[in-house]
Parts: sequence; C-alpha cells; structure tokens
Amino acid sequence: MTTIEKPTGPLTGVRIVDLTSMISGPVATMMLADQGADVIKVESLSGDLVRGAGPNRAGITSTFISSNRSKRAIAVDLKTAAGAQVLRDLVKTADVLVQNFRPGTIERMGFGEDAVRELKSDIIYVSISGFGEKGPFSHQRVYDPVIQALSGLASIQADGETGRPKMIRTIIPDKTTALTAAQAITAALFSRARTGEGQHIKLAMLDTMVSYLWPEGMSGFTLVGKEVKSARAQLSPDLIFATQDGYITAGAMSNIEWKGMCTALGHLEWLEDERFLTTNDRAVNVTARLTMTGDVLATNTSAYWLERLDAEGVPCAPVLSREEVITHPQIVANDLIHESDHPIAGRIRQPRPAALFDKTPSNIQRPAPGLGEHNTELLTELGYSPEQIQGLSDEGVIVGMPDPS
Repeated sequence: MTTIEKPTGPLTGVRIVDLTSMISGPVATMMLADQGADVIKVESLSGDLVRGAGPNRAGITSTFISSNRSKRAIAVDLKTAAGAQVLRDLVKTADVLVQNFRPGTIERMGFGEDAVRELKSDIIYVSISGFGEKGPFSHQRVYDPVIQALSGLASIQADGETGRPKMIRTIIPDKTTALTAAQAITAALFSRARTGEGQHIKLAMLDTMVSYLWPEGMSGFTLVGKEVKSARAQLSPDLIFATQDGYITAGAMSNIEWKGMCTALGHLEWLEDERFLTTNDRAVNVTARLTMTGDVLATNTSAYWLERLDAEGVPCAPVLSREEVITHPQIVANDLIHESDHPIAGRIRQPRPAALFDKTPSNIQRPAPGLGEHNTELLTELGYSPEQIQGLSDEGVIVGMPDPS
C-alpha cells in the first residue's frame, strides 16, 4: 500500500488531532481520514491497546490496521512538560480535537475544552464517553458489551425459548458511536464554515445506542399509554430460514411482496387467510406466518428458492459465511474489497471507503501507522529542529522515530 502524495476527498485541508483509543474514536477519525482529513493519532509511549489485541502479524493487529488507516501517528509522553508542549503545538494547527478518556481525565491532563480553546478558539472539541458526563455510571470504565447490556440491545436479542439475553457478536455500540461521531464532526465543521464558531460535541455510547435502537427495537415504547411488553418481541422467529443445503433470508412487508412470497412458495391460499390479509395482520400473526414459511422453505435447496423468490420480487438473499462474503458476485461487482501491501503486516485485505464521492473521491490515503512513525515528520512541520527532535527522543518524551540525521 502506497501513501497518496496529495490527499483526496471532501475533507482535504482539515486537520484532526486524535487522542482516542480502542474502536469508537479511532474508527470515526479513520472515516474522516479516508475522506481526506489529515488525522494525527497521538498515542502514549506504549501505544493504543488495540495494537496488541487480536490476530497480528509482525506485532500489528488486524483490528488496529482496520481502525487506523489513512492517519499519521506520533507517540509522546503527555505527562512530561515537553510532551504536553508538543500536544499544545499540534492543537494550535488543528480544526478538530477528539478524545475518549473517562470524564474528568482530560481536564486533569490539562487539555480540557477551556484550555484547548485558549490555544485555538474556533476548534471543534469532541468528547466521546461511555455513559455521559454525569449519572451513576459516568465514572465507570466501558467496553462494548457493557453498552449492549445497559441499552437494552442484549434484551432485544434474547433467546425466544429461554428468554436469556444475548450479546451481538460484533461491537455494534462502538461502531455505531463511530458513525455518529463522524457525522457530528462534519456537521460541526459545516456550521463553523458558516458562523466562524467552534463548539463542543459530547457523545455518549449509551445515548447513541438507545437512539439507534428506538425506531424499531424500542418502537413498543413510543406511544405513551400503549406500551408493548418486552417479552412479546422475543416470541417470534427471526428471518433466517433453513433450506435443504443451507440458510436463506426472505421477507415480505407490502401486499405485493406478500403475494410474491405466496406465489413463489406455491401457497396462493395464504392470500385468503384472514390472519395475513393486511400488513398489520401479518405483523400480529408473525409467528404463524414465519413458521409456515420456514416449513415450506425446508423442502428444497437455497438456490431453488432464491430463484423463485427473486422472480416474484421478494427481497431475499443467501446467508453467507464471512469467507463467502469476500468472493460473492455482488461484493466483487461493487469493487469493495481491496488487497494491498502493508509495510509492517505484509499483504492485507480491506474494504474501500463505503461512500463514493464523484467529485472529491475518498480513498485509503496511507497504511495504518507504526507507533510514532511520523514523529520526525510532524515535529518538523511544527518547527522543531533536528536537534530538538533528537533531544525529545533522548529524554524519552517520544518513541518510535528514526534518527533524524
């Protein structure tokens, strides 16, 4: 993977100082970096914890690679006066600062909003937390499963027979928070372009997930006085159907889709069944409807049913393994998965940025950085001399840089 000499994308010219670690903050800033922003990842001397967590090659993990591409990196000890000065110098050049320390930590470090705004008055200051800045959980450490539990997500996924809550086996709250943060940052940049004013964005993972779940996962609690008991949502089967040789999904919301479903399955008599006459009827009698559908689909192969369902305009797809996703014809047609050479990890595979801009194309601007890989480059841009940079290295204020000579 080569570094693009001149970054491309709609955010070219925006500089973001990224003090975040783990997933939610790094993925948010990675998305903005793919869109052209100059994201500077500021790490402690030991580096982001994700550098050492999970499958790795040559000491760099796949999760770190896929959460921190397109960025430059500096590793600096912010507990030292010289290290804190480096960060202050970076802040003076930044449009955005993003941090996800527990509430109160960044202020004790001397980089709370007030202190940062004295250095750059119009900066967009972003605070990502687990639970918010007040309340009984605000002091706690947080990981994705904690938010799955507290937001109701694990309850929504509860086993239909036993009622035991279940976790989603991917970090939905972290990644949803990343998407929300990236959108909020671009909105704040747009506002600043019109008003000249920066602002403080506060984003809690818990708030993100409850808002994310509300349109359908919490829809039973929207109409005050007509709340639907949570247990009811766990009683119906999901939309995964077993066939003779695998699994598929298929769904019919509208009347025309329901007619297509009945036609494809060879059961036109269902169209006259009073339980399924309207969209609401089919929702009320969802368990019976899905059980009947599943019984029919189990009688033939996935390919057989997918062809029939598609011919009748019914939304459907095979349930793919992760290995199958990579080579599926639709993924290939979208030119989504790219392979490249990472300078540390070797040959890697990643999806391109999802959003395709026709005038300002986003791109993977550079490979995920090594610890302190851009120390010299960044410090030189800030006006530090080779002797000063070497002094910071000798004093242990920075790590990971080559000899500037």
